[in-house]
Amino acid sequence: MRTQLAASVLATENGRRANEILRACVHCGFCNATCPTYQVRGDERDGPRGRIYLIKDMLECGETNAVAQTHLDRCLTCRACETTCPSGVPYGELAEIAREMLEADPPPRETPGMRDRAVRLLLRVVPNSRWFGLLAFLGRAARWLLPRRHRRALLPGGSRRNAAAPTNGRRLAKAPAPTGRSVLLWQGCAQRSITPEVNAHLAGLLRERGFAPFAAPEERCCGGLALHYGSAAQAKAAMRHNVERIGALDAEFIISTASGCGVTLKDYGGQLRDPRAQAFADKVRDASEVLTGLTFHKRPIGGRELRRIAWHPPCTLQHGQRLTGAVERILAATGYQLAPVANAHLCCGSAGAYSLLQPALARELAQRKARTLMRDDPDAVVTANIGCQMHLAATLDAPVLHWLELLA
Repeated sequence: MRTQLAASVLATENGRRANEILRACVHCGFCNATCPTYQVRGDERDGPRGRIYLIKDMLECGETNAVAQTHLDRCLTCRACETTCPSGVPYGELAEIAREMLEADPPPRETPGMRDRAVRLLLRVVPNSRWFGLLAFLGRAARWLLPRRHRRALLPGGSRRNAAAPTNGRRLAKAPAPTGRSVLLWQGCAQRSITPEVNAHLAGLLRERGFAPFAAPEERCCGGLALHYGSAAQAKAAMRHNVERIGALDAEFIISTASGCGVTLKDYGGQLRDPRAQAFADKVRDASEVLTGLTFHKRPIGGRELRRIAWHPPCTLQHGQRLTGAVERILAATGYQLAPVANAHLCCGSAGAYSLLQPALARELAQRKARTLMRDDPDAVVTANIGCQMHLAATLDAPVLHWLELLA
């Protein structure tokens, strides 16, 4: 693609990088075939190729505009287009550069309504685990007053009273243990409040296999949520804190059970362009990478043994981290039958803050995903990210679990 970026833009590091990415695009349109929002809306501007042209236009004239903002806001950043692109265009990185530009120079837009202002306030609260934990507690206390889909989202696996107790689920140590292979378990913002049993259960599985898992009180939000709603400065401040306070801890791995956190943590080097950040990122592992090759047994859920399950691979796992097949192999080796799921590469509509910022599109994508997941009537749906788990739980009647909960 030919480019003529404004001189003021090319004078910046982001501008030069954007120019490289744009020039790699051959505008073939293969990306549109795997773009969820293009499939729903059928608008070229709501597909990767159209958004690339909108970004190119902003960078060439050196000014932001409301049209580009609108169609970038509708982008899930699922990165399915990246796994499809024959030229290897890192679209997600280009979208983040454009969002930074829009954040620095926001175009005139309609005054946000009360709902939008409330959502933006909530998104500021989520990265603060204490405040979000309080909100989650209050939400559970009043869940019977909420609409059914919101009620299910607060308890995505069904009722915790029906879930089996975590194996060896004592509290995580707050410092590296003197014995065993020391590994840090990333707690996450939403996960520690909504499904803390997932990390507790993984800790038990790891202890039984010679690891010494611990948590870091210094942990802050990974920064992924702020990136989703265009606040790069807030995201990078959190990233720098984590690198400075956690990077020096004695841990062989930093293990994430939420693929949304994992994909962001693995990108610290690229985001901060700092050797210490890259060293931090090099330690990050998804739980499936650590458990591959180990042997497990089935774990009863709610007093019964599940047989047939539908696996939903989060976009942050399959497109962001490029990890495919590992979870499926572990579950199959454990004795579960995996139901076939059509269009498994497509996003469920959660996408971090997306389900709050673009609720209509998110619901449509969730309903489409629900039809493919439930086609063969599985006993449960399993996934690897708290965002997907909550979003699908609000749509499905079947239990929606984290895949680690199925292992004993």
